[in-house]
Amino acid sequence: MNVKGKKLNITDMIILTILLVISILCLLPVIHIFALSFSSSSAASAGIVTVFPIDFTFAPYTQIIDDPYFFNSFFVSVKRVLLGGIVNFVLTVMMAFALSNEKSEFRSRNLYMWIIVFAFMFNGGLIPTYMVVQSTGLIDTLWALVLPTAVPIFNVIILMNFFRGLPRALKDAAIVDGSGPWRMLIQIYIPLALPAIATVTLFSIVMHWNSFFDGLIYMNKTENMPLQTYIQQLVIRPDEITSANKDEIMQKASSRTFNAAKIVVTMLPILVIYPFLQKYFVKGITLGSVKE
Repeated sequence: MNVKGKKLNITDMIILTILLVISILCLLPVIHIFALSFSSSSAASAGIVTVFPIDFTFAPYTQIIDDPYFFNSFFVSVKRVLLGGIVNFVLTVMMAFALSNEKSEFRSRNLYMWIIVFAFMFNGGLIPTYMVVQSTGLIDTLWALVLPTAVPIFNVIILMNFFRGLPRALKDAAIVDGSGPWRMLIQIYIPLALPAIATVTLFSIVMHWNSFFDGLIYMNKTENMPLQTYIQQLVIRPDEITSANKDEIMQKASSRTFNAAKIVVTMLPILVIYPFLQKYFVKGITLGSVKE
């Protein structure tokens, strides 16, 4: 047995077999959820759905998509991911670059490090955070979903350690050539840190897309809710579904099939994005986690 021209010994084959089994075990629940979302209510209630749909139906997806607020909530989530991703990227890169300097170059570096580590471990709590958002007039606005998480400290630490791992000679050469901090960051640090940036970008996208609780407490109007919050409300308060054929749909879709369809809808965008960032993921998180 050969892989890329390398002959595998018995140990390699055992390792590959174990990894293959683990991969299958990870995929089976996802396949089961897909099958369940396309199965009838009676098949789901009977527990006979495995990896293939039984009594194939689109009723659970019709129950979601036919709601007039569904696509509105979807685009709210898309706007949140785009705006939140840009804000996270800009602030994370700038903060990580500044903190990657030595104390001799940035005298207050250690002070800021203690501040962000303290903020990483502790926060003001839900009520004070809500009061701050309310007092700044952000309730029922997209900024209420973006600004409270504008600086993800974990991502800052990963990217900062990546910057600190770059050869010092690059920075010295840039200074000799007359480069200022902005040019150094844009032309040297960011291109070299693409693996780490892709990693923290993936973290940011997943965080913004999957969050539902902040939309629950900061949004009073249904049309302002992100997708995850709105779907969660559909599960808790199904009476708000305004589909024209609601009765017919509810006869074909149970809570199990509806929840399965909800999971499929919410994970599809991440499944589409992840393959483009996956090649950077392992390299970025390991290179950014061994310093400081």
